[in-house]
Amino acid sequence: MASFPPRVNEKEIVRSRTIGELLAPAAPFDKKCGRENWTVAFAPDGSYFAWSQGHRTVKLVPWSQCLQNFLLHGTKNVTNSSSLRLPRQNSDGGQKNKPREHIIDCGDIVWSLAFGSSVPEKQSRCVNIEWHRFRFGQDQLLLATGLNNGRIKIWDVYTGKLLLNLVDHTEVVRDLTFAPDGSLILVSASRDKTLRVWDLKDDGNMMKVLRGHQNWVYSCAFSPDSSMLCSVGASKAVFLWNMDKYTMIRKLEGHHHDVVACDFSPDGALLATASYDTRVYIWDPHNGDILMEFGHLFPPPTPIFAGGANDRWVRSVSFSHDGLHIASLADDKMVRFWRIDEDYPVQVASLSNGLCCAFSTDGSVLAAGTHDGSVYFWATPRQVPSLQHLCRMSIRRVMPTQEVQELPVPSKLLEFLSYRI
Repeated sequence: MASFPPRVNEKEIVRSRTIGELLAPAAPFDKKCGRENWTVAFAPDGSYFAWSQGHRTVKLVPWSQCLQNFLLHGTKNVTNSSSLRLPRQNSDGGQKNKPREHIIDCGDIVWSLAFGSSVPEKQSRCVNIEWHRFRFGQDQLLLATGLNNGRIKIWDVYTGKLLLNLVDHTEVVRDLTFAPDGSLILVSASRDKTLRVWDLKDDGNMMKVLRGHQNWVYSCAFSPDSSMLCSVGASKAVFLWNMDKYTMIRKLEGHHHDVVACDFSPDGALLATASYDTRVYIWDPHNGDILMEFGHLFPPPTPIFAGGANDRWVRSVSFSHDGLHIASLADDKMVRFWRIDEDYPVQVASLSNGLCCAFSTDGSVLAAGTHDGSVYFWATPRQVPSLQHLCRMSIRRVMPTQEVQELPVPSKLLEFLSYRI
């Protein structure tokens, strides 16, 4: 395992270029609690960007229009509270396919967001398909919102119409993730210590409850082929689940504090987890090995101190779509961009009170949400991937580590394909 502490000499580190800001409006006498932006999300096709402005409001903006506004009007853009507010039960079919800015009142504090898109050939697992209330077409784009009261609301992104209200969790819905295969299978992670699997093509039927966490579940993420789910939470927990059988594959051991975020690489060969122990680990999810460690405190705290309070808690981690870079966000007011084969951050940016981050669909921009409901955007490290890396990703998309190890190729090539060099 490679352990990568941060370098002391900041002259070697490049500062990321700020793209723009979306600042949440602050009303007079506005309470500071409840304004947190816990999740930012980009639509799978790159058409929309969504975030929680705090309290119970979610804002949806056309992403291309947002970028254009940054270029025309500068980086700062205070979101306008007088923008179009759509009634939750009304829709405008004539404007369905034209991206519009929406403000959605979710009825309670929003803790999580996720976009989901439909693929018609991916049928529901329910046999009684003729009784479905909703017919999801190829152009369907949904937004799921997880609320403080344990409910999950499903919205039509194009119209702002409320489609489904999923009720089963008994505590805060802390995270949501859709299966990337277009099946509209949704997984929710909650403080009630469970993960729940929902089939939106079956009118939101709850298919399965995944139990195993002994404490709050903070985050969950699908592998790119939708066959595996990672879930993380309090008490150092990192779980991997088989999503065909809904069984636990293994529990990963290594962190020394609560694990709060996770994300798979685009080829599914790597898994990144972020923890309050000041570390980001890169795992091989197929065998549970830790391949890399990115430290946010130097020297790294010993296990007995890593479990305590410090100003380097890592809040979020996200894999870029190039498979070479990850972004991490920590309590030391820094956003770091790492290369998976470098021992120091290749770019950094300043951010106070950050909570979450996500790469845009094309990987060119990183968005980060903060305690006050605002969002900040930076240009990401740009590098043309090598042909070797592109070939490695193509192979790893279809071959797990066990099959790679059986290939009749030189050992150095095996190490490269296994992300060990």
